[in-house]
Amino acid sequence: MNEPPTTATRTDDLLDELDDADAACGRVDDRIAEYGEGTVERVADAHDRATDLLDRYESTATGTGRENFKKFMEFKSNFASLVEDLDDDLPERDAFEAAEEEIDKNRLSEGDFERARDALGPAGEVAGLLDERRDARARYREARRDVGKAVADLRDEIADRERLVELGDADLDAPVEEIRRPIERYDEAVAEAFAEFKADASARELLDFVAATRDYALVEYRTPPETLREYVASNEAGTETVADLLKYADYSNSKLDHYVDDPTALKRAVATNRTYLERLDAGPLRIEWPPKSAAQLRWRVDELVSVVGRFADEDVVATLRAVQSAVRDEERFEHLRTAAEARTELSDAEREKVESGAVADELAGLRERKAELEAALDEYPER
Repeated sequence: MNEPPTTATRTDDLLDELDDADAACGRVDDRIAEYGEGTVERVADAHDRATDLLDRYESTATGTGRENFKKFMEFKSNFASLVEDLDDDLPERDAFEAAEEEIDKNRLSEGDFERARDALGPAGEVAGLLDERRDARARYREARRDVGKAVADLRDEIADRERLVELGDADLDAPVEEIRRPIERYDEAVAEAFAEFKADASARELLDFVAATRDYALVEYRTPPETLREYVASNEAGTETVADLLKYADYSNSKLDHYVDDPTALKRAVATNRTYLERLDAGPLRIEWPPKSAAQLRWRVDELVSVVGRFADEDVVATLRAVQSAVRDEERFEHLRTAAEARTELSDAEREKVESGAVADELAGLRERKAELEAALDEYPER
């Protein structure tokens, strides 16, 4: 089985391809420069017009009827005019004259047209330099893009290795419970408080609360579906709890008619959004473990104090203030947070790699490869 390419092998391949693509661009640029850009364009224009005449008249100028003879004469006249108008110093002018000789007959066959095309070959090679240059430049740009992507991939790999080193250096014996306990107490308290709020509040009140969280960027509730929000806001059934509305949505229309004015409207608004209502919980209010950085957590807790205070009692808000206290000593918090992340994210095998120095070696190699590719991007500018 073939081994996957190493980072070093892939880097070498990318650099070789970029160098080859650059050389190909240089070769075709030199060939165009020998003739001059304008001259090559004139040859290309003449070649295009000549091949266009051959293509347009091949099927009509080779027959025996009166109309075919008319097309035959028209074709020969047009082709002769094209050749006559060419500059005497036009490169490969002889190719056009040779093509004209192939069709200078009283009757033409498909073979004559084919031989005329072959005669135009030398002019086609000059004309083709423009396409060759376009293809070479496209290859060069693609090679350069591949190098740029490889640099971005290496940045990610380097960041991963740096992260391993950071976690490998963490103090695994650090008392992370100092920050974990207040977060867990808050998470448990807010989950219980929200469950009670959802069970007791009207659907209108609950959805108004969720909608209001849009003002808080770090509290990511999914916005209530518009049809559901409009229904609970404008119908008496909106004063019922979510549980009751979901129960009503299972009733037949005839039974539901005893509870609401418009059974169809309730089913359309509630039944179609059952999953949304059932999944509505305290998830967006929880604090993840391991936590974000001290700065990020501080901002999140500030927002949560305002949001949670809308439905929970002061005891729940107090657990948030305990989290705030744990973040106050930022240096210690980050020390404990890194230890928590190391316990959660770092496997035994990864820890052994860090301790053996293997990760440091990988990191050095990745940085070297990245520097090589970045140097190549500087050496080979955009075309």
